[in-house]
Amino acid sequence: MIVTENLTKIYTDGAPVRALDGVTLEIGAGEFVAITGPSGSGKSTLLNLIGTLDRPTSGRVVVDGVDVGTLRGNALADFRREHIGFVFQMFHLVPTLTALENVMLPLIPYRRGLKFRLEERAQELLEAVGLGDRLHHLPGQLSGGEQQRVAIARALINTPKVILADEPTGNLDSRAGAEIVALLRQLNRERGVTVLVATHNEAVAQAADRTIRLRDGRVV
Repeated sequence: MIVTENLTKIYTDGAPVRALDGVTLEIGAGEFVAITGPSGSGKSTLLNLIGTLDRPTSGRVVVDGVDVGTLRGNALADFRREHIGFVFQMFHLVPTLTALENVMLPLIPYRRGLKFRLEERAQELLEAVGLGDRLHHLPGQLSGGEQQRVAIARALINTPKVILADEPTGNLDSRAGAEIVALLRQLNRERGVTVLVATHNEAVAQAADRTIRLRDGRVV
């Protein structure tokens, strides 16, 4: 499902920083993989490159058989929207929208061309993550764990093949964090979605099928 070949990223804003240094890895369809390592090891950079939010300095990324480095403009945006769901440490919910509206948000500009009823899909996903009774609550009326569940439902709205989660338990207490890990594991098993999680949390790593460790931008 995901292949990287000699992936390198150098940031040149000021003194050059080699965030990734020749990372080659392969992640199969339906795997749950944890990316671990100390701060600055390149975890978030790796997820951003796989998720097409940034471009590598050299090397390539292949997702679902597509070399994403060959995509530009609308083709790149369409591929990202159709194949990848993102879950971040900061929930990035719109505070003035309800849980249901936040889940619908990524596809609202495309709803005329959808083959399903967007509101029904969003409600189904919120029910799947245990928030069927919170559809019309604003983010400020939800706990941190509930907000992250909304973010996960939003990541699933277009049935992506890959979920990229960057420190998804970082802003949660241990109980809520454990619930989020269990939810991601459940979605992985029941829906077959490939899950790649960048984390400092050993409990998250232990829940994964396998762990890839980074240090100084390299796999160790």
